[in-house]
Amino acid sequence: MKAFLKLFVVVLLIVGLIAGCSTQQPAAPTDIRQRIAGAYGAESFGKIEVIEYTFNVQLGDKQISRSWIWWPQVEQVTLKGGSNQGALTYNRLELGENPPQDLKQIDAWFINDNYWLLFPLHQAWDNQANVEDTGHQKLPMGEGTAKCVVVTYPATGGYTPGDVYELFVDENYRLTHWVYRRGGSEKPTRIASWEDHRGLGPLTVSLDHHGDDGKFRVWFTDVAVKLHGSFDWLSPQ
Repeated sequence: MKAFLKLFVVVLLIVGLIAGCSTQQPAAPTDIRQRIAGAYGAESFGKIEVIEYTFNVQLGDKQISRSWIWWPQVEQVTLKGGSNQGALTYNRLELGENPPQDLKQIDAWFINDNYWLLFPLHQAWDNQANVEDTGHQKLPMGEGTAKCVVVTYPATGGYTPGDVYELFVDENYRLTHWVYRRGGSEKPTRIASWEDHRGLGPLTVSLDHHGDDGKFRVWFTDVAVKLHGSFDWLSPQ
């Protein structure tokens, strides 16, 4: 089980060697990361008081689900439960450098699941990540090409340092696919589609991801946000 969970840990601070996409007509990194984040509503994220969601992953005959509530402005996180998990609330600002091992594992799960949901925003928030527009490249799944943007995280820090992501974006700067290379590995760790884009209050999110082998899927259920000053929960539309 530990090996299975480790496969999906996505990092808070990540970066190593760029692999995969060759350089063609590069754009300014700040510009491209802002364009991608803007396509997902980054400028309005400050309006979000609370976001909740259930992360589901299927790998062959294994399935895991985890349900979260996140107060991003104060970094409070609640694990509502899920596959063999009880409820727990903690504050990420109070973790310190050496949190208890069980809490560290839960926070790693939170980072993983949150990055699957909001990676287009994280690639802009994570200032230590290097973002490079490498021009149009062949899609990692199916036919055709798309603009490829490589996100490279620092070689130290985070849960799995040195991670590299190749983002394939359409003309509206929304992701269609990504390639994840754990620790900057030459061979892709995971290739997945980004599908079922929905409006979520002022945000846009992708709720469904499929692997290239027909055995892997990540999807989100029970997704909702509450805006500051409102009592109403907004669901994907």
